[in-house]
Formats: sequence, C-alpha cells, structure tokens
Amino acid sequence: MTKGMPEGGEKIVCVNKRARFEYEILEKIEAGMVLKGTEVKSLRQGQASIKEAFAEVRGGEVFLVDSHIPPYVFGNIHNHEPKRPRKLLLKGREIKRLAGKLAEKGLTLVPTKIYFRRGKAKIELGLGRGKKTRDKRETIRQREAQREMDREIRRKYR
Repeated sequence: MTKGMPEGGEKIVCVNKRARFEYEILEKIEAGMVLKGTEVKSLRQGQASIKEAFAEVRGGEVFLVDSHIPPYVFGNIHNHEPKRPRKLLLKGREIKRLAGKLAEKGLTLVPTKIYFRRGKAKIELGLGRGKKTRDKRETIRQREAQREMDREIRRKYR
C-alpha cells in the first residue's frame, strides 16, 4: 500500500454533494480521465471542483465539461488550461448505451466524485434526472427529521 493512501486503495480528490440534492441519481458509471501531467499533479494535491460540471457525448466520445482543475503551482509554461473539456474513457458499448439514455427527456450525466484508484485518476458519473422544487423540499424535510432523531438518540444515551 502506498503512503497516504487509505485501506481501500482509493484517494478521494473531490465530491459533488450538490449533485445528490439537485438530481435523482438513477445509476453510477466509473470512467477514466485523459489528463495532462500538471492536471494529475494538481489533482494529487486535492485541488479540483466539479460543482458546475457535466458530461456529454460528442461524436462517439464522452467529455467532461466545465470542471475546474487549477493550474499546478510549480508548473511551467506548459501548464494546462483550468476549464478545458476533458475526455473520459469508457468502452464503446457503454458510450452507445449512455447516448441512448441521454436522448431520453430530462436525463443528464453529472460527475459525483473524482478519485484515484491504483494510481489512476477516475471519475464517478451519475445518470440523473433533475429534481423538482417539491422533491428538493422533501429531501430537506427528510434530512432534518434524520438529524432530529440522531439528536434525540444522542441526548438519551448520555
């Protein structure tokens, strides 16, 4: 096991918590990422943002759009562009299946987390349907009820 790596061999770089609130995630897909050297170094430092990001299928390939990986601090003139589209690595049949599902009304590919597994940068994509405002309110209600129950249990067992 490498130094600084958790037991599962997976080092999480960033998580998109907002995706679970904004979308109903129907299924998850793991994909590799085509990155430049300075992007990998920046990710290893834990610097990335996928809050506004989404994935789209273009010409039989999947691209991650609007993700932000800041330039590597110790990089040189060949440093990467922070918001460039990044190609995602999926098998051909997976891409065709996703393209078919994305053609359905209201479905989108939302990145949920970026992590390293066995030294390779991976991204977890969620195939999601946007929630309505009433669904979001219901999610907030459930979260508040769960917090209240946890609070009562902690208070009871003090």
